[in-house]
Amino acid sequence: MDDRLHIIGGGLAGSEAAWQAANTGAHVVLHEMRPVRGTDAHQTDRLSELVCSNSLRSDDWENNAVGLLHEEMRRCGSLILRAADLHKLPAGGALAVDRDGFAAEITGAIENHPNIEIRREEIAGLPPEDWSSVIIATGPLTAPALAEAIRAKTGQESLSFFDAIAPIVHHESIDMGIAWMQSRYDKGDGADYINCPLDEPRYRTFIDALLAGDKTEFKEWETSTPYFEGCLPIEVMASRGIDTLRFGPMKPVGLSDPRTGRRPYAVVQLRQDNALGSLWNMVGFQTKLKHGEQIRIFRMIPGLEHANFARLGGLHRNTFINSPRLLDEALRLKAEPRIRFAGQITGVEGYVESAAIGLLAGRFAAGELRSETIASPPTTTALGALLAHITRGADAKTFQPMNVNFGLFPELAGSRGRDRKKAMAHRALADLDVWLGNARAAAE
Repeated sequence: MDDRLHIIGGGLAGSEAAWQAANTGAHVVLHEMRPVRGTDAHQTDRLSELVCSNSLRSDDWENNAVGLLHEEMRRCGSLILRAADLHKLPAGGALAVDRDGFAAEITGAIENHPNIEIRREEIAGLPPEDWSSVIIATGPLTAPALAEAIRAKTGQESLSFFDAIAPIVHHESIDMGIAWMQSRYDKGDGADYINCPLDEPRYRTFIDALLAGDKTEFKEWETSTPYFEGCLPIEVMASRGIDTLRFGPMKPVGLSDPRTGRRPYAVVQLRQDNALGSLWNMVGFQTKLKHGEQIRIFRMIPGLEHANFARLGGLHRNTFINSPRLLDEALRLKAEPRIRFAGQITGVEGYVESAAIGLLAGRFAAGELRSETIASPPTTTALGALLAHITRGADAKTFQPMNVNFGLFPELAGSRGRDRKKAMAHRALADLDVWLGNARAAAE
C-alpha cells in the first residue's frame, strides 16, 4: 500500500493542499498533467496559473468575507496568500497580483520543498487502488477521462457552468488624454485603476453593439449548461436591461472625470495585470464575443479606440460535483473515503475559496496519515463557514457554486449593518486562533 499523499491537479487548491500537508511532515506526490496535456484556458505549465482575473478580490478582513478568508489563510501559513502578498499590484482595496510572478513563486516553492515530488502526467481515470490517500483538485477543467470516472463512481452527473475570461490591453495603446487614473472613492493609493468614461449616447451605442455582436456558438451538448451568476459574460448582462451594466461593472459611482469635474454616465475600469504595468485587465468584461467582434466593439470605448489586446476574452466550461450529496465533512468521497476533493470542483467559486478548500483538504489528509482526526474549523470562521456550506449546509437539489459571504456565517446577536460584519470578523479570527492552537497541540 502506498501511504504517500497523492494530489491530482497543480492549481491553487492542489498547490495549497500539497504545501499544507508537506509542512506537517507528510510525503506528497503532486500530479499535474500540463504540459503533457494542455487545457483550453492555461497558457503555461506553471503551478497555480491564474487563467481569468488577476484579482483575489477585497483584502479588507474587517468588512468583507473574502478579505477575512485572506487573513485566516495567512494565519494558517497559506502558500497562495504568501505568494499573493509578495507579488501584489496596486488595486485599491483589492488584492491583485502579477500573475507571472505569482505562479513562478508558487512553482518554485513546491519544486524546492523536500517533502513534495512533482510528476507531470495525466491521471486518466480514478487513482490506483493502492493509493491510500488521494486529493482530487483538478479544478474546473478536469480531463474528460477522470471526469467520466468520477461520474461512474458517484452515480451522480457532474454539474457544470460556463466561466468567461476578460480581455487584457497593452497600456501604451490606451489614450490617457481621455482615460484617467483613479480608484473608486479614492481607495488604496487613490489611483489604482484606469477609467474610460462614456456619456449617455455613447453608452447606449455601446450596449447596442454588445447585443448585436457576433458571439461564440455552443456545441449541442453545451447548450443546457448554465452560466455562473458571479461571472456572467458582459453581453449577457447587457441583455438583462439597458442599465444593468451601468449599475454593475460599468458603474461610475465614486469617480470624477478630471476633464469635466463630474461623475461620468458610465465608466470602463482597467486594473493593472503585471508588475511592469504594461498590461491592464478590463474589469468585469468577460465575454463570449468572437475575437474580431471584441476588437471592433471594445475599441468603441473612449480611450480604447486604438487598443492593442495582449489577450482577448474567451469562454470555457467549468465542472463541479454535488458536494453536499457526495462528500463528508472532511471532504472525503462517501463512496470511497480514501479520495478527497478540493478546490473549485467542490462547488466553491473564486481563486481564494478554491485555495481555502485545498488548505483544509491538505490538513485533513495529513492528519489522517498520522492517524489523527483534524477537527473542522468552527463555522464562525470563513474557512469553517465555507466548508460547512458545501458539505452539509447547501441544498443538494439546487446546489450551485458559491463565493464566501457573511450570509454563510452563524448570526451574532446584537450586531447590525457594518458593525455586524466587523464583529463577525473579529469573532472569526478569535475562534480560528483557538482552532489553530488546538491543532498544534494535537500534533505535538
